[in-house]
Amino acid sequence: MKAMILAAGKGTRVRPITYTIPKPMIPILQKPVMEFLLELLRQHGFDQIMVNVSHLAHEIESYFRDGQRFGVQIAYSFEGRIEDGDLIGDAIGSAGGMKRIQDFSPFFDDTFIVMCGDALIDLDLSEAVRFHREKGAIATVVMKSVPREEVPSYGVVVTDDEGRIKTFQEKPSVEEALSTDINTGIYIFEPEVLNYVPSGTEFDIGSDLFPKLVEANAPFYGVSMDFQWIDIGKVPDYWQAVRSVLTGEVKNVPIPGTEVAPGVYTGINVAVNWDKVDIQGPVYIGAMTRIEDGAKIVGPTMIGPSCHICSGATVDNSVIFEYSRIGPGALLANKLVFGRYCVDKTGAAVDVQAAALDWLITDSRQAQPPQEPVERQAIAELLGTDPAEATR
Repeated sequence: MKAMILAAGKGTRVRPITYTIPKPMIPILQKPVMEFLLELLRQHGFDQIMVNVSHLAHEIESYFRDGQRFGVQIAYSFEGRIEDGDLIGDAIGSAGGMKRIQDFSPFFDDTFIVMCGDALIDLDLSEAVRFHREKGAIATVVMKSVPREEVPSYGVVVTDDEGRIKTFQEKPSVEEALSTDINTGIYIFEPEVLNYVPSGTEFDIGSDLFPKLVEANAPFYGVSMDFQWIDIGKVPDYWQAVRSVLTGEVKNVPIPGTEVAPGVYTGINVAVNWDKVDIQGPVYIGAMTRIEDGAKIVGPTMIGPSCHICSGATVDNSVIFEYSRIGPGALLANKLVFGRYCVDKTGAAVDVQAAALDWLITDSRQAQPPQEPVERQAIAELLGTDPAEATR
């Protein structure tokens, strides 16, 4: 069976992570989110998978290659051009990406699934396909019901009693919402749906294709299903995804490594004296990470591989990417550290180099810079750090 993973977006709302990592490659405890999707597709018999790529396409292609080691076959459709020897991504919309593949050679010749490459899900795909076929649908949207107060964050789907889609509402207010069923970005299509998509132009599934289907009174359905769905659309969503895995809310994503203490998991060769640190799970610590005596880590927290947590530092409810060094006495609470950026859980980012915070957060692979005279109080307040502790 065939499927398509949408992986061409720039992921602007997940910056700074997506400056160097495409959204489908964002790691959930060191494993790209798209890898979980491939595993799910394979489990339900979808073993021929097209992936449209654009932004940082080489990162996706070089990791997944032809799919053999994941038990599937993968091919890629690049959307962009070459300028002065450089690949320039230029996505053509989700529906436009499907049409481009079909125009190249008719790949979609039976019922197929399309899903976004940046969501963590545990959906029963087989049950969703069964509903689609029973209805004789040309297209089916997999929906999920959310509390009414959350509907302003999503695209709402309105169906009749038979499940036929009548209209959509894009992030309506609580008072205006006609439904609590939201669009999860998981679709089941028949090849004929591509007759509604023009060739050679940018065209989106949600904003362009779906209104056409409703207008044409096509057999277009929605099915509401109960499943775990975390859409990594923004930094807070990524934060929640990591927390959900660490706390066991996502059932099909095990915590990697070895459980060395209740709720504390590590990769190999972690340098730490467990009797001289305070670690409160759930916590994951990546391989080749050093944690000095006197450090404190409070979960849910993920610390990537090859990090260095210095003496007296506290990492509380945070996500620390690989090769990060957290300086002595630092207090990082509710923060995400990615390269030269420190981000709070609302997505607000601080460039640690521009803010002269190299003495506090830097790359664990480089020699540590001297502590320049700076206004430490103001900087400490920026990251919740005790400036007196930071100079110990």
